[in-house]
Amino acid sequence: MAKTGITLTRRGLGAMLAVGLLAGGLAGCGNSDTGGDSDSGSSGGNSKLVIGFSQVGAESGWRTANTNSIKEAATTAGYELKFDDAQGKQENQIKAIRNFIQQKVDVIAFSPVVESGWDTVLKEAKDAKIPVILTDRAVDSADKSLYKTFIGSDFVKEGKLAGEWLVKEKSAATGPVNIVELQGTTGAAPANDRKKGFAEAIAANPNLKVVASQSGDFTRAGGKQVMEQFLRANPKIDVLFAHNDDMGLGALEAITAAGKTPGKDITIITVDAVKDGMQALADGKFNFIAECSPLLGPQLMDLAKKVKAGEEVPARVETEETTFTQEQAKTALPNRKY
Repeated sequence: MAKTGITLTRRGLGAMLAVGLLAGGLAGCGNSDTGGDSDSGSSGGNSKLVIGFSQVGAESGWRTANTNSIKEAATTAGYELKFDDAQGKQENQIKAIRNFIQQKVDVIAFSPVVESGWDTVLKEAKDAKIPVILTDRAVDSADKSLYKTFIGSDFVKEGKLAGEWLVKEKSAATGPVNIVELQGTTGAAPANDRKKGFAEAIAANPNLKVVASQSGDFTRAGGKQVMEQFLRANPKIDVLFAHNDDMGLGALEAITAAGKTPGKDITIITVDAVKDGMQALADGKFNFIAECSPLLGPQLMDLAKKVKAGEEVPARVETEETTFTQEQAKTALPNRKY
């Protein structure tokens, strides 16, 4: 009896080992190397769309709202989002894109820190047959086949809208109107384009002169620091054009500390229309805002689905935006989502 018992035990162990090996083989086929669930796109062979998204960072209220919109839209659509924060550094973003390629995601989307220097990594994505979508910011690659589409704003138009409002506002000026400009991150598409659009618009009035222009890196701290420098170097400043609300809000602190009244002593024009900026406009501290909507998430998810399916999409998808004066800001604020 004891001998039979030993034989049965060995058979049982053999069966258990066989089951264990089979289960291990199945698990190895189904799971991705990144620790995600087995229901993932290219990496798992199933139907869930997997999107790798690299964000510029979290430098402003606009950027935070943009990130939240994309994350919420991915959840609503039932897609897997592999999110990366580049912390404002191009090298981090290139590394993230290469990681997405290695993970064999279905679609790569990113908001480029700067315009230049992307051709090599985008060629790698193209060779891996992973479509790329640019969000919010463009790149200056001559080879347009390196990405499928761009979704975002017309930054040149935003700069023009700001300049055109100023031309009308100062139409009665008989002498020089001194303007200081808080630029966004050096080399970034919105900084380049908003500067260009604004300059083209104010050229209609020779009295409007930009006497100082410097990057505040799209941050409140940068806006405050650079505005302090502007105020020390330029005794007469009539207008501030800030490339985003956050820099304008930082500049408010510097202007107030210098004993001047923002919105009255210095006319302030910004871009974005986030809640804090809209509140400053409603309070009369800002004078005009050109909107730049961060709520790109739902449109991005729709485009990702289409490019993965091989459908034709427009080369450029622009968001619908407007402008705000003080009274318009007061009306819009109660229902503002960002």
